[in-house]
Amino acid sequence: MNAIDLAEKFLPILDEIYAANSKTAILDSKIRVLDHSAANKVQIFKTSLTGLGDYDKATGFPIGKVTGTWEDVQLTKDRARAFVVDAMDDEESIGMAFGTLAGEFLRTQVVPEVDAYRFATWASASGVSKVSTGATLSSNNILAAIDAAALQLDNNDVPEEGRILFISSACYRALNAAISRTLSTERGAERRLQTLDEMTIIPVPQSRFYTSVTLNAGATETAGGYTKTASTGKDLNFILMHPSAVWQAKKHDKIKIFSPDVNQSADAWLFQYRLYHDAGVYENKAGGIYIHMKAE
Repeated sequence: MNAIDLAEKFLPILDEIYAANSKTAILDSKIRVLDHSAANKVQIFKTSLTGLGDYDKATGFPIGKVTGTWEDVQLTKDRARAFVVDAMDDEESIGMAFGTLAGEFLRTQVVPEVDAYRFATWASASGVSKVSTGATLSSNNILAAIDAAALQLDNNDVPEEGRILFISSACYRALNAAISRTLSTERGAERRLQTLDEMTIIPVPQSRFYTSVTLNAGATETAGGYTKTASTGKDLNFILMHPSAVWQAKKHDKIKIFSPDVNQSADAWLFQYRLYHDAGVYENKAGGIYIHMKAE
């Protein structure tokens, strides 16, 4: 089996790994980024409309103005990594080595970083609604905090249908504890909420749920990934949002495999991964996002 066959064999598996572990993948099918530009850009269509005016029996309908413009958005995150597996270390099972290596790399490194970057980008965007003062949420006050967020989105004319509540793992447990239930005497009981007032609930590990993250340049073999920004990063309790308020784009998501016969640098299999992506908030829809942070 050649290197191209190996890549084609494992890419579907890797896609499943991403979907199974990513918290923001739920938005992939809900967001459409129109793309008609160069490789390092995406284009977003923005519209502006005039409100109603008085009808005049003599002149008829007042003329309004509709403006539609394509806005070029430059993608800013070009991330990559290469790994080498010596030919003798895995002479007869390179498929297993690749599946394990690439699968674990996506699950433990790529997916958390992409999620963390997207959450931080949305949380730090201009115009989004935020709690005035960060707070530590418990079963005693978490429902009131979520209700306040939902009310703010209501006041911002955000559609009720389709809202998503991204919530930290600790706050998710507090939310489950806050909901009264009557449990039967059956051997098993499911206490984990999947929706709240028709909002889809997505628990998020705190390790990828911050208001700001710093991406490591990865200049050495042991450096890379992301961290919460020391000066400005805060832990997020939850983000209540409507999918139409945000965009996320991947222009280049590529895995390359080079066999030892092709690799000119070493007698080894060479695996390369590159991800060119970005995320943002639509300027006119920033009101569709509400951010709640932990207390300082």
